[in-house]
Amino acid sequence: MTLEAGTKVLVHYTGTLDDGTQFDSSREREPLEIILGQDMVIPGFEKAIVDLEPGQSVTVTIPEEEAYGPHNEEMVIRVPKTSFPPEIVPTVGEQLVLRSPDGNELPALIVDVDDDEATLDANHPLAGFALTFEIELVSIG
Repeated sequence: MTLEAGTKVLVHYTGTLDDGTQFDSSREREPLEIILGQDMVIPGFEKAIVDLEPGQSVTVTIPEEEAYGPHNEEMVIRVPKTSFPPEIVPTVGEQLVLRSPDGNELPALIVDVDDDEATLDANHPLAGFALTFEIELVSIG
């Protein structure tokens, strides 16, 4: 049986990087609810579950192209520390929300700070990585 777009499924999953580092898991919480064909999850994740039956599991490695894409150096920018509001002291690891001229919001992570500038990375934190998922189809509907 192949699941079709519009089908609601519940899945449990554990996601790891190539080095075995776990970046997310639903195992300690409720299963993830997905409506297929709605772009609710990365493409490779959805492809991995469409042929599963309830109770079946699969382990799949999703290449970066079917996950969060390659790391884009154009989304890494250096900004003068003077461009930050006075109440914000740039700190490595801090998450900011940037606004484009048309009002769109884009999360960015401060990845480096020196005396004059801060380096912001607006890539998804998992961009540039192949992701391995252990996925269990809990139920359909």
